[in-house]
Amino acid sequence: MARDQLRDFVERIERLEKEKQEIADFIKDVYGEAKASGFDPKILKRVIAIRKKDLAEWQKEDAVLDTYLSALGMVADA
Repeated sequence: MARDQLRDFVERIERLEKEKQEIADFIKDVYGEAKASGFDPKILKRVIAIRKKDLAEWQKEDAVLDTYLSALGMVADA
């Protein structure tokens, strides 16, 4: 019984890993389409990462980033 259960787990994981790769390929295709339409894939990835975050968390990170860049002389102080 344990052998069958183990085999089932392994087969399920293998199926999910295959699906995960297929989804990753679809996502790559969408980025390619976006690039062909004139959008920057790197910026799209940043937008998606930001949208995953809570607004307050993103604003805090953005403020800290601005502080660091300003300290390094990479942006003009407001």
